[in-house]
Amino acid sequence: MIKASDSNQDTEIVDIDDIEVVDNDVPDKVPFTVIQDVPVFPGCEDADDQRTCFQEMMQKHIRKNFRYPEAAQEMGLQGRVNLVFTIQKDGSIAEVKMRGPHKVLETEAARIISKLPKMTPGKQRGTPVKVPLAIPITFKLQ
Repeated sequence: MIKASDSNQDTEIVDIDDIEVVDNDVPDKVPFTVIQDVPVFPGCEDADDQRTCFQEMMQKHIRKNFRYPEAAQEMGLQGRVNLVFTIQKDGSIAEVKMRGPHKVLETEAARIISKLPKMTPGKQRGTPVKVPLAIPITFKLQ
């Protein structure tokens, strides 16, 4: 038996005015690697390459605030702590998560990130969005 696939007279036709159109299709989160306007680290406002400036300033911040925890030195702890955090729509830092070889090193890595300055938020098509970032911090005993 062959069945017709087109609508029958009981099919309701929606008025065009009742169809909801989303006027803003900008996602809530956009990765740093693909975002149109990267978050701006203070001091990078006039940089030619803001992406590179951001990464350089981030490394400078880590070096400047880095303190090898005494307890970690005494226990001979070293290794890499991988941090993931989000630069919020207002430029603040939130959603910090870390994974490392020991809690002492994780705590120090989180402290370094907590000292980051407020940034100009990243934008996608002119709209501020959250930008997740992943950064490793390596602890190595001399």
